[in-house]
Amino acid sequence: MGELLMRLVVLESPFAGDIERNLRYARACVRHCLLRNESPIASHLLYTQDGVLRDEVFGERELGLAAGWAWAEVAHAVVVYTDLGVSNGMQRGIDRAADLGVPIEYRMLGGKWESAA
Repeated sequence: MGELLMRLVVLESPFAGDIERNLRYARACVRHCLLRNESPIASHLLYTQDGVLRDEVFGERELGLAAGWAWAEVAHAVVVYTDLGVSNGMQRGIDRAADLGVPIEYRMLGGKWESAA
């Protein structure tokens, strides 16, 4: 059977603020990427889990951001989901991608994302 080649993407979506809503949104964005034959890294879903890093602790937040951005060096693109706006952390990721010359794609899921999440 042939190998399924997927695009590697860094996913940017909001985390801070309404964290529960933002986590539901991020999961819907991950699903959207997967259905587009992409392999997304959503560091804000992974690194903020209990027992990993604490977003409210500045040094741990910065470590998590840096770990997520490290993936941009091997990614085909950074995909930015904008239905809920662009947070400061997302903007820093966008700026990092631009500095590295990584393509940046802006996307929206539209109004029905919450019912699909």
